[in-house]
Amino acid sequence: MQFEVWAPLTGHVAMLLDGATYDMARDPDRDGWWTAEAPAADGSRYGFLLDGDGPRPDPRGRRLPDGPDGLSAVVDLEALSPRPAAPPHTRLQDAVLYELHIGTFTPEGTFDAAAARLGHLTALGVTHVELMPVCPFSGRHGWGYDGVAPWAVHEPYGGPAGLARFTAAAHEAGLGVVLDVVHNHLGPSGNHLPAFGPYFTETHHTPWGSAVNLDAAGSDEVRAYLLGSALAWLRDYGIDGLRLDAVHALADDRALTFLEELSAAVDELAADTGRPLFLIAESDRCDPRTTAPRATGGQGLHAQWNDDFHHALHCALTGESQAYYADFAAAPLAALAKTMTRVFFHDGTWSAFRGRTHGRPVDHRRTPAHRFLGYTQTHDQIGNRALGDRLSASLSPGLLACAAAVALTGPFVPMLFMGEEWGARTPWQYFTDHPDPGLAEAVRSGRRREFAAHGWKAEEIPDPQDPATRDRSCLDWAEPEQGGHARLLDWYRTLIALRRTHHDLRDPDLASVRVAHDEERRWLTFRRGDVRVAVNLSPDPVTIALGRNGVRVLAAWEPVEHPGPDGRIHVPGHTAVVLAP
Repeated sequence: MQFEVWAPLTGHVAMLLDGATYDMARDPDRDGWWTAEAPAADGSRYGFLLDGDGPRPDPRGRRLPDGPDGLSAVVDLEALSPRPAAPPHTRLQDAVLYELHIGTFTPEGTFDAAAARLGHLTALGVTHVELMPVCPFSGRHGWGYDGVAPWAVHEPYGGPAGLARFTAAAHEAGLGVVLDVVHNHLGPSGNHLPAFGPYFTETHHTPWGSAVNLDAAGSDEVRAYLLGSALAWLRDYGIDGLRLDAVHALADDRALTFLEELSAAVDELAADTGRPLFLIAESDRCDPRTTAPRATGGQGLHAQWNDDFHHALHCALTGESQAYYADFAAAPLAALAKTMTRVFFHDGTWSAFRGRTHGRPVDHRRTPAHRFLGYTQTHDQIGNRALGDRLSASLSPGLLACAAAVALTGPFVPMLFMGEEWGARTPWQYFTDHPDPGLAEAVRSGRRREFAAHGWKAEEIPDPQDPATRDRSCLDWAEPEQGGHARLLDWYRTLIALRRTHHDLRDPDLASVRVAHDEERRWLTFRRGDVRVAVNLSPDPVTIALGRNGVRVLAAWEPVEHPGPDGRIHVPGHTAVVLAP
């Protein structure tokens, strides 16, 4: 078997393989590369000695059985659980995504345990599971954004074989799989890449320290490293799409950006395989060029999360006005109406939170709505709160139903966060499991300092290192069958079914979306083709004039009579209603 590693600054490289040492030779055709032939099989343990230091795990290793600081293990990709011949071919335009975290979706926290719950998702009607990061990180439990080995799979979740089994099971159930990947930084513990070469650069700095090297000397190989990792998820595991974490934090001054290069490579792979592969960005730039086609000067990503939509809806539901919500809180229904028709609230407007103008307008007449995801909750918007409290901790069931109606019948590709469909009462808190006591204390105290600035007492903030914090964050699978939880779950199923059966609710034409609202009386209506949606966020009933359009009630949270001949409809408090001819 041939082994290879890029170590351009090293004078001598050797490989430790199953207890034996093998000297590696420079590759005459690739500067900085070292190669060696050695007998190995699936599971063989190996690492690299750099000028006698080490051994260190393979940067491109597929498995780290003993964690980020242990040896790599050979993975026979052909021996992984086979994939179905024809994975789902659902277009992004027709998708409903479901974000989940393997470590807390079930108490067991494994791929296999999550796969056993896929029947719930197919009954719900979603089309894709979006997995939070699964690359290895220190300890057993964590969010996954501190991963340090972008080609490998976290062993406690089930390793590469577990991911392959999960993807196969999802495809067998008719579900696509999207994987969250992190290219903007690596975690603070177990990162061995700097020993191998210039994977990071002091040219730029990010909130996590030195930037990943995308544009300085040696960046060709670093970009190839990340690009190869991304394609491997799609090619070797049958993953259907990638969610790219915080692309605004990718420091890249090259004329051809890494994101353009990645989107071109993914499009090529999609054409070669005949599969609708896609990339979804997280970005706070409010820049339509993120998802604009490369031919028009954009970066060519297929969609992005739309936090402006979330923030406007959140303020309308909760009345919160702290931090970045301040920009949306003055007139939240007006802000929501703007995001539903123009995508970004900040499209060259003043942002008090940032102290400057922000964003760029979207050409809503030419840009399809399915380039943006809409959601009421995400791992960030819950977990980055002091207590990790969900909307269900403070809102009435009716308001939760209203939120679902706006997201699931609105213009954007809907995404749910695990458990929201039944109003889960479990929080989703920030948790870590760093073995290093110093790092553990730094994370704990840093979290407390962060929220102390907002008036929280230290003892009120959950300890990220306490195993109970993770345990509290696990879904309670007894809830979906219980009373109000079951009713809300049925409402989500109804709305998703309506989206599937009514083409107007999947129409990508943003210019055709019509929204009306009353800020004082707290109602909002919108039109998607022949479908009308009315939402009353007030506890008091309201009468709304829909016009003489002959629509009838398709679904309503509380009982609602069909509109009269005058087109007026009476909507009870905290109720959403969907209507069509």
